[in-house]
Amino acid sequence: MRAWNPPAVPVVPGDGVTPLLHDTASGQRVEAGVDDVARLYVCGITPYDATHLGHAATYLAFDTLQRVWRDAGRTVHYAQNITDVDDPLLERAAATGVNWRELAATEIEGFRRDMEYLSVLPPDDYVAVTEVIPQVGLAVERMLQGGVAYRVEDDVYFDIAAAQEVAPWLLGEESGLDRDAMLALSAERGGDPDRPGKRDPLDPLLWRAARAGEPSWPSAVGEGRPGWHIECSVIALMHLGRDFTVQGGGSDLIFPHHELSAGHAAVLSGHPLARVYSHTGMIAYRGEKMSKSLGNLVLVATLREQGLEAAVLRLAVLAHHYRSDWEWFDDALEAAGERLARWRAATANRALAVGADAELEERAVVERMRAALRDDLDTPSALRAVDQWSATHPPAATGLVPAAVQALLGVTL
Repeated sequence: MRAWNPPAVPVVPGDGVTPLLHDTASGQRVEAGVDDVARLYVCGITPYDATHLGHAATYLAFDTLQRVWRDAGRTVHYAQNITDVDDPLLERAAATGVNWRELAATEIEGFRRDMEYLSVLPPDDYVAVTEVIPQVGLAVERMLQGGVAYRVEDDVYFDIAAAQEVAPWLLGEESGLDRDAMLALSAERGGDPDRPGKRDPLDPLLWRAARAGEPSWPSAVGEGRPGWHIECSVIALMHLGRDFTVQGGGSDLIFPHHELSAGHAAVLSGHPLARVYSHTGMIAYRGEKMSKSLGNLVLVATLREQGLEAAVLRLAVLAHHYRSDWEWFDDALEAAGERLARWRAATANRALAVGADAELEERAVVERMRAALRDDLDTPSALRAVDQWSATHPPAATGLVPAAVQALLGVTL
């Protein structure tokens, strides 16, 4: 599937650095991307509603990671899925009287516009679930044949206990949750722990057999459609291979989605899904977590249509560390706009004659930005480095800081 047009990313002189990322599974900061090619998978949208700030914050975080990798001389291979057939999409389509394919197409196109507006680097592989139905079916068939899946009526479930015996994967290793917490989240986040016939209430659905009135496809395991977690396992293994560099997403995906996707991939490949599991914090608005179910959304499309410059929105989001939970206040845009104005005013003071002191100062600023971003993508510290430069820099400037701001933060001055 087509992604969106990439933004310009200037090459900044000097030596970029490989980032240290917080790994959710180990709780440690680890060097992410020591190979020449850094491979990244970030879970994509279920296209039944518009992009909100929670989505934007996640994709801006991993956009920053891509930019830091590129600055360090890495080639980046980025894959992202689209869950373009799933219960929330079908339910919204039925409630609104819109064909589910039309609803998905409309929201995917809106997502493209929002990402391009925000200057987010697009994935190399942008893959809809409906494009990989045969491959998912074959993967599920392999699991059945390998004894790590079983049928309940015509549906197919993943056997967690059997998987833990044959694959290098342990339930709870990534999330650190106990069983009671897992059961509660499974029920809340798309699981069916109370279904009779399952070997373990936590066993997730791999393949949903055809139901009347629902879309379905032929496959190696019968007519139906994929479960939620298996789609990401198959797409990631197809396009990135095993042991890829980073799997990313919001912290609400740690369990069950990311943990069970990793389990599926371990069974299919015999290896861990990823080396680092990285997650963004949640954004609250009006006192509660921003979510479609609560309806307390700040939509990117609304801000875009109101004429807000994307650089302002990027700065408002990047002012918070990607792993932190924080609350959105509408005056954040005013503060970000004032910051952008200060930076641009400093840039406008450039002179034709460039002094050696100015060049040394700008190089020092860029190195402070790089050091901040190496340290678990510390964008607030990177922004403060530019703040200090904009307040004190001499009238002669080299243009190095504006180039670094565009390359590393996605903001054009």
